[in-house]
Amino acid sequence: MNQQDIQVIRAMITRHKRWDMMFGVLGLLALMIGVLTFTALFAEMAIKGAERLDYDFFTSFPSRRAGSAGILTAWVGTILVMIVTAMSAVPLGVAAGIYLEEYAPKNWVTDIIEINVTNLAGVPSIVYGLLALGLFVYKFGFGQSVLSAGLTLGLLILPVVIVATRESIRAIPQMVREGSYACGATTWQTVKDHILPYSSAGILTGIIIGMARAIGETAPIITIGALTFIAFLPPAPIGDVAPFINFDWLFAPFTVMPIQMFNWTSRPEAAFQVNAAAAGFVLVLMTLAMNGTAIWLRYRLRRNIKW
Repeated sequence: MNQQDIQVIRAMITRHKRWDMMFGVLGLLALMIGVLTFTALFAEMAIKGAERLDYDFFTSFPSRRAGSAGILTAWVGTILVMIVTAMSAVPLGVAAGIYLEEYAPKNWVTDIIEINVTNLAGVPSIVYGLLALGLFVYKFGFGQSVLSAGLTLGLLILPVVIVATRESIRAIPQMVREGSYACGATTWQTVKDHILPYSSAGILTGIIIGMARAIGETAPIITIGALTFIAFLPPAPIGDVAPFINFDWLFAPFTVMPIQMFNWTSRPEAAFQVNAAAAGFVLVLMTLAMNGTAIWLRYRLRRNIKW
């Protein structure tokens, strides 16, 4: 290789490094635009709603007087709906992901199912609301209840849970399965003792991210008839008499945080806008807490994995 060839190679490397640096700068700018936009909105809600963030705001019912209105029914309804969502979507989604990845035969039927599951993750949420209105509210007779809302959001995040489960299972090296089978383990023993423990970090992350998406959804909840003003709480899930478990709360009317914010922002009084900003700040904090929990769980679980 002569000196001229060396100069050509050096010039090519320099040009590629320049393009890499430009791409890195563009990526950083795109990241900062998103981060700064979120930070500005979050700070505005915090500053605007800081005066209402007190104990009474969390323990008071909604009111026509902005100064005494609170989010008690909203955050209680949100928690109850999220419980139903998790109980309906998580077991079904994880089981479906395990079946598609470990048990299902690789043929055209499985390919069609995989394509449809992936596409369902991108369907607009209002479509799930219309489906739930006809299926859960009218066909099954659940009415405009916590159960209908939870099942609706469960359908919404079900494809996310399935995809997250499959991707986490795919990340497990094939030698883990081969070693388990070589020791005489069955498919279920391999899944239970090796695949699920090793992939639990990614599965939990996908579940929590899906729940974080569901907690802020408004369109499907409005479609099935969530109340914009409700001044009473659903019955408590745990009662004072045997059998101590009460399921009446599943069929109770409800509201959630996004609906309460929608109600307040639709009013012209400036005081209600302050209430909406405070409620939005609380909702964002709940979402950030869920995402932070996902990151922490992923770190803790992956740290303990030793192939």
